[in-house]
Amino acid sequence: MASTQIGPVETFLASVEPPERQADARALCAILGEVSGEPPTMWGTSIIGFGRYHYRYASGHEGDAALVSFAPRKTSLVFYLAPEEGLKDDLLARLGKHRTGKGCLYVNRLSDVDVEVLKDLFASTIEALKARYPAER
Repeated sequence: MASTQIGPVETFLASVEPPERQADARALCAILGEVSGEPPTMWGTSIIGFGRYHYRYASGHEGDAALVSFAPRKTSLVFYLAPEEGLKDDLLARLGKHRTGKGCLYVNRLSDVDVEVLKDLFASTIEALKARYPAER
């Protein structure tokens, strides 16, 4: 993921169009803040992330990423979840109208999905990533 703190989250949220997408983005900031216990942070110019973990692969590649993040795009809300940890088939089956890609979950509107199931997906991702990449102290 890109480096954080490109700009304030509130400034970005105020620029999100249309108004319905902005309302969904604001609601998601509250939901993800509640689930993660972390404040929202900009990751690049259009991704809002919560929490952080440091990864290191066997190849030597390493970096930092948000535990969970989303981007309010023009056509959908895109959630970035660890593919092997977060996209649980049992939860997706109960989520509502959505589509998936590699590590991504796409939702047209927040009202299209069961928010409680969405919270469970976020919590599952956070728990798995924290277990897989324990914080270096």
